Amino acid sequence: MIKIKLSVIIPVYNEVGTIKKIVARILKVKNVFEIIIVDDGSNDGTKSELKKISVHKKVKIFTNKKNEGKGAAIRLGLKYVKGNYVIVQDADLEYDPLDYKKLMKPVLDAKAQVVYGSRFLGEHRNMFFWHLLCNKLLTLLTNILYDTTLSDMETCYKLIPMKIFEEMKLKANGFDFEPEVTAKILKKGIRIYEVPVSYAGREYSEGKKIKFWDAVIAFLMIIKYRFVD
Repeated sequence: MIKIKLSVIIPVYNEVGTIKKIVARILKVKNVFEIIIVDDGSNDGTKSELKKISVHKKVKIFTNKKNEGKGAAIRLGLKYVKGNYVIVQDADLEYDPLDYKKLMKPVLDAKAQVVYGSRFLGEHRNMFFWHLLCNKLLTLLTNILYDTTLSDMETCYKLIPMKIFEEMKLKANGFDFEPEVTAKILKKGIRIYEVPVSYAGREYSEGKKIKFWDAVIAFLMIIKYRFVD
């Protein structure tokens, strides 16, 4: 029988208002073995909040001296993982940790190795139109180039065995982590299982960070990794 020791990696940059709340939510979820927080050069008071959070036994905190990007923070966190499965949790409140059990179920039932939580299959707050369009186009390009049928390539919720991460040479520093890891999983011949998750996207006034240029980079990376490692 498959057992999951879940390591949750949280890349965090200037999330003083949400980091404590999201960690509290994660700590309520069964099967969470450890929470690895990587502070990516925050300068808004997040560090003070992390000191309060560090008292929890399951929480480990690491720091980048300067802001290097989401991908760089995740790659640092992966160096310290002790569990056998990994999921990335954004430090905001857009994704709900209660959905972890939905992602773990196909693995526990021996139906899948890798599971993605799709925002477009589950309940969600309406997105910005241009964000939705970019997401759809990025996913369509992925499906065409890698012969798959994903509905949400850009989702944050990707449940992946640590052994697969260990086999990949990840290079992404920014939001291009999502297309890079997806491309490298699909090139291994692994079919990704999708489950519906809830999503409550926030506004730019609330701290949303992804920009149009990140979508352009993602397009280029999807094409690049189809032909190179």
